[in-house]
Amino acid sequence: MSSAAEVAPAAALPDAVVATDDALANKPKRKGGVVLTLVLAVVAVFWISPLVLLVVTALRPLSDFVANGPLSWPQTWTLQNFVQAWGIGNFATTYRNSALLLIMKVPVGVLISAMLAFALAKLRIRFGTAIMYTVFLGLTIPIYITIVPVFVMMRSIGATDSLIGLVGPYLAFGIPFEVLVLQSFFRQLPDEIIEAAKIDGAGPWRIFFTLVIPLSTPALVTVFILDAVATWNEFLFALILLNSDAHKTIPVGLLNFTGQFANNNTGLAAGIFIAVVPILIAYIFLQRWIVGGLTAGATKG
Repeated sequence: MSSAAEVAPAAALPDAVVATDDALANKPKRKGGVVLTLVLAVVAVFWISPLVLLVVTALRPLSDFVANGPLSWPQTWTLQNFVQAWGIGNFATTYRNSALLLIMKVPVGVLISAMLAFALAKLRIRFGTAIMYTVFLGLTIPIYITIVPVFVMMRSIGATDSLIGLVGPYLAFGIPFEVLVLQSFFRQLPDEIIEAAKIDGAGPWRIFFTLVIPLSTPALVTVFILDAVATWNEFLFALILLNSDAHKTIPVGLLNFTGQFANNNTGLAAGIFIAVVPILIAYIFLQRWIVGGLTAGATKG
């Protein structure tokens, strides 16, 4: 009795469902899956190996590093390198300066870029195409050829050796990339939503702050993170425009490990690790925002 009851539903299945099940059962498995996984694993190992080597070097004594070489496994471990590196690199000051510079520059840069990208993507403005190409032209200008003009200009207005003096050059070189990312995302926002807001009496400013900004959170967070990382790591302008130790940022502070500390490889590794810890934490916890924001405007749908 029970066997007949079990067979009956199976026999009653439509022919299309049975054919689909047979096709799935006979479908050949992808042979390249294992090979691709192994290749990606090897690439991942090579990709992360510099960071692993940096951490291992920072945690080993200098005598062990000199005696056994940089690629050997440490015989002993120590945290003393981090204590020494904190003082040599003057990280108490450079961390504060880099954080202040990030707070002053990044929100302003993202806001300006978002407003410009919205105007280029959704508003009918005169010479919009020319403005867009002019902004994107900034992506093609190497930072090295602007060092002398920027230094002369900053010195003429008394903005050298000042964190505020760095904000202008940072904005000039950061805005083009941010506009490129954001305007690509804004173009994918439905025009119907914006037109409906206009019918309700909303102006461009209200549409931007109450409609576009909330809908563009992934792209804005992505641009904010990338801009913060670039500001945190910027070295050339900070080296040229900052003179006193009281105003140096983290990348410039790492120069303290040269000269009399040139052979202190373990201390230098500890200093570099201290400098990149905020960036590592940001990537670990915010990587989905970075990937999602960069790919959000890549396709329509």
